[in-house]
Amino acid sequence: MILREVAYARSGDKGDTSNICVFVHEPADYPMLVERLTAERVREHFAGLVRGEVVRYELPRVQGLNFVLFQALDGGVSATLRIDPHGKSFQSLALAMDVGDGWSARPLGEASGTVGGA
Repeated sequence: MILREVAYARSGDKGDTSNICVFVHEPADYPMLVERLTAERVREHFAGLVRGEVVRYELPRVQGLNFVLFQALDGGVSATLRIDPHGKSFQSLALAMDVGDGWSARPLGEASGTVGGA
Protein backbone atom coordinates (compact mmCIF):
# COMPACT_ATOMS: atom_id res chain seq x y z
CA MET A 1 0.00 0.00 0.00
CA ILE A 2 1.22 3.50 -0.79
CA LEU A 3 1.28 5.94 2.14
CA ARG A 4 -1.06 8.43 0.39
CA GLU A 5 -3.83 5.80 0.55
CA VAL A 6 -3.90 5.92 4.36
CA ALA A 7 -2.44 9.33 5.21
CA TYR A 8 -2.00 12.95 4.20
CA ALA A 9 0.98 15.24 4.77
CA ARG A 10 2.15 18.83 5.01
CA SER A 11 5.68 20.16 4.65
CA GLY A 12 7.54 23.35 5.42
CA ASP A 13 11.00 24.83 5.70
CA LYS A 14 13.30 27.01 7.76
CA GLY A 15 16.66 27.70 6.18
CA ASP A 16 18.26 24.43 5.08
CA THR A 17 15.87 22.34 7.19
CA SER A 18 12.61 20.84 5.98
CA ASN A 19 9.86 19.19 7.96
CA ILE A 20 7.15 16.79 6.88
CA CYS A 21 4.19 15.98 9.08
CA VAL A 22 2.19 12.86 8.19
CA PHE A 23 -1.31 12.22 9.58
CA VAL A 24 -3.42 9.06 9.15
CA HIS A 25 -6.98 9.33 7.82
CA GLU A 26 -8.22 6.72 10.32
CA PRO A 27 -7.06 7.01 13.96
CA ALA A 28 -6.95 3.19 14.21
CA ASP A 29 -4.02 3.24 11.76
CA TYR A 30 -1.77 5.43 13.92
CA PRO A 31 0.03 2.48 15.61
CA MET A 32 0.83 1.05 12.17
CA LEU A 33 2.15 4.45 11.06
CA VAL A 34 4.44 4.61 14.11
CA GLU A 35 5.69 1.09 13.44
CA ARG A 36 6.32 1.40 9.72
CA LEU A 37 7.30 5.02 9.11
CA THR A 38 10.63 5.27 10.89
CA ALA A 39 13.23 8.02 10.61
CA GLU A 40 15.53 5.49 8.92
CA ARG A 41 12.94 4.66 6.24
CA VAL A 42 12.32 8.34 5.55
CA ARG A 43 16.08 8.97 5.36
CA GLU A 44 16.46 6.13 2.84
CA HIS A 45 13.49 7.37 0.82
CA PHE A 46 15.04 10.85 0.58
CA ALA A 47 18.57 9.60 -0.19
CA GLY A 48 20.30 12.05 -2.50
CA LEU A 49 18.15 14.96 -1.32
CA VAL A 50 18.84 15.00 2.42
CA ARG A 51 22.48 15.18 3.51
CA GLY A 52 21.87 15.51 7.24
CA GLU A 53 20.01 13.73 9.99
CA VAL A 54 16.29 12.86 9.97
CA VAL A 55 14.54 13.11 13.34
CA ARG A 56 11.02 11.80 14.01
CA TYR A 57 8.63 13.26 16.57
CA GLU A 58 5.47 11.34 17.50
CA LEU A 59 2.24 13.33 17.82
CA PRO A 60 -0.24 10.80 19.26
CA ARG A 61 -2.94 13.33 20.15
CA VAL A 62 -3.37 14.17 16.47
CA GLN A 63 -2.31 10.75 15.09
CA GLY A 64 0.68 12.17 13.27
CA LEU A 65 4.43 11.97 12.89
CA ASN A 66 6.63 15.00 12.27
CA PHE A 67 9.93 14.44 10.50
CA VAL A 68 12.64 17.09 10.57
CA LEU A 69 15.12 16.73 7.72
CA PHE A 70 18.39 18.58 8.26
CA GLN A 71 20.57 19.76 5.35
CA ALA A 72 17.66 19.01 3.06
CA LEU A 73 17.26 22.15 0.96
CA ASP A 74 20.69 22.64 -0.59
CA GLY A 75 21.45 25.65 1.59
CA GLY A 76 17.94 27.10 1.79
CA VAL A 77 15.78 29.37 -0.35
CA SER A 78 18.33 32.12 -0.98
CA ALA A 79 21.22 29.73 -1.67
CA THR A 80 19.79 26.95 -3.81
CA LEU A 81 19.10 26.60 -7.50
CA ARG A 82 16.60 23.80 -6.90
CA ILE A 83 13.24 24.12 -8.59
CA ASP A 84 11.50 23.66 -5.19
CA PRO A 85 13.59 25.72 -2.75
CA HIS A 86 10.98 25.48 0.04
CA GLY A 87 10.72 21.68 -0.13
CA LYS A 88 6.94 21.78 -0.55
CA SER A 89 7.09 18.79 -2.89
CA PHE A 90 8.65 16.72 -0.10
CA GLN A 91 5.16 15.94 1.21
CA SER A 92 4.20 14.38 -2.13
CA LEU A 93 7.45 12.45 -2.28
CA ALA A 94 6.86 11.11 1.24
CA LEU A 95 3.31 10.04 0.38
CA ALA A 96 4.70 7.92 -2.48
CA MET A 97 6.42 5.56 -0.01
CA ASP A 98 5.36 1.91 0.02
CA VAL A 99 4.24 1.09 3.56
CA GLY A 100 3.14 -2.50 3.05
CA ASP A 101 -0.20 -4.17 3.60
CA GLY A 102 -2.28 -4.82 6.71
CA TRP A 103 -3.73 -1.36 7.32
CA SER A 104 -7.27 -1.15 8.68
CA ALA A 105 -8.06 1.93 6.62
CA ARG A 106 -10.15 1.63 3.50
CA PRO A 107 -8.58 2.71 0.23
CA LEU A 108 -8.78 6.44 -0.42
CA GLY A 109 -12.20 7.41 -1.73
CA GLU A 110 -14.10 4.60 0.00
CA ALA A 111 -16.65 5.80 2.56
CA SER A 112 -15.65 5.45 6.21
CA GLY A 113 -19.13 5.88 7.68
CA THR A 114 -22.65 7.15 7.24
CA VAL A 115 -23.90 10.60 8.16
CA GLY A 116 -27.57 11.38 8.52
CA GLY A 117 -30.17 8.95 7.28
CA ALA A 118 -33.88 8.56 6.90
